[in-house]
Amino acid sequence: MTLQKTTVSHTGALPTLPYSLYTDPRILELEKEKIFSKAWNYVGHTSQVSKPGDYFTCEAAGEPIIVVRDQDGTLRAFYNVCPHRATKLEKEAAGHKKILQCSYHGWTFQLNGQLHKAPNFKESDDFCSGAHCLKSVRVETQASLIFVNLDENAAPLAETYADFFEDIGQFGFLGKLKKHEVKQRIIKCNWKAFIDNFLECDHCPIAHPGFVATLDMSKYNIINGPYCNIQGSSVKQSRSDYDDAEVKEGRFYWVWPNVMYTVYPGPGNLSTIQMFPVDHETTLGVYTVFLEGDEPTEKQKELLAFTDQVRKEDVEIVELEQIGFKSRAFSQGICSPTEHGVHHFAQLVREALEL
Repeated sequence: MTLQKTTVSHTGALPTLPYSLYTDPRILELEKEKIFSKAWNYVGHTSQVSKPGDYFTCEAAGEPIIVVRDQDGTLRAFYNVCPHRATKLEKEAAGHKKILQCSYHGWTFQLNGQLHKAPNFKESDDFCSGAHCLKSVRVETQASLIFVNLDENAAPLAETYADFFEDIGQFGFLGKLKKHEVKQRIIKCNWKAFIDNFLECDHCPIAHPGFVATLDMSKYNIINGPYCNIQGSSVKQSRSDYDDAEVKEGRFYWVWPNVMYTVYPGPGNLSTIQMFPVDHETTLGVYTVFLEGDEPTEKQKELLAFTDQVRKEDVEIVELEQIGFKSRAFSQGICSPTEHGVHHFAQLVREALEL
C-alpha cells in the first residue's frame, strides 16, 4: 500500500499546546481521568495468550490488569485485584495457570473470573454463587493486537482506529510474530513530548542519520486519521541490500493516546512503543519487539541495533525539550505546515481536557 498525499489544513504557523501542559502536575491528573481511563489502551499481542490458561499482567490508565485466555478459548481481561481485600491478585508478568489464586487469603478464581473457593467463608452457604467475581474489563483484538478499555460506553476498537487497522493489515506476518524482547527506559520528559516528536519527521535529517540513509525522505508522507497517525516511505533505490527484504518500506503508526508501532525495512517485524507517565516530567518508555522465529537471525540482529539507535536519538531530543518547557522564555511554540500531525494531537488533547 502506498501512502497517499495528505491535505494540509494550514500554510502558516499554528500554536502548539501551552508549555504549562507539559510541566503542571495538575494536568496529568486530568489526563488520567479524561484521556487514559476513556481510551483503548494497547496491552499486548495475541501470541502472548495463545493457549487456554495463558495470561499476562499489565497496566491501563494506572489500573492493574490481567489478560487471560480462559478454558473455552475466550480472551478475557479483569482488574488484577482480589474482591476480598483489594490485594493485587497475580504478581508475575506472564505465565500459564489453570486457576488464579490470591496470595493473601487464598481465594481462587476460575479463568472466566468466577469465584472458585473462599477458604475463610467455607461455612457460609452459597457464598461462591457468583456475587464476588473478578471485575471484568472490556478487551478487544484487531490485527493480532490486544486492547483494553475501562470505559464500558466507549466505541468499538475497530471503529475507533479504523484507518490504523486498515493500513497495518497489509502486513500478513503480524499473526506469526512472537515477543522477542522488552526494554524499558525512564525518560525525563512529559509523555506528550515524546508523542509530539514521533508525529513529525522534520527532525529526522538532523537527528536520525541512519534513518534518512535508509528511507527515501523525498517520498516520506504523514497522514492523520481521527485517532491515529500513519507515516512512511519506501527504501531508497540505492539501497540494494534491501532488494530481498520481506519489508521494503518503513511504516510508523501512532494510536491515541500513548502507543506507537513501527515496521522497519528488513525481515518481518513489529515494535511497540508505549509511553506511561510516571509524573508530569517523567515517562516510562516500554519498547517491545516482535519477530518471527525463536532465535534472532543476523538480519534480525541488525534490525534490532538499528531500531535501538533511533530510539536513543529520540530520547536525547525530548529530554532537551523538557528543559526548555520550564523556561520563562516562551509560553508555547509553533507548528509548521509539515507538523500537522503534532497539531492534530494537540487538538485531541485540548478536546479531551476541554481546554
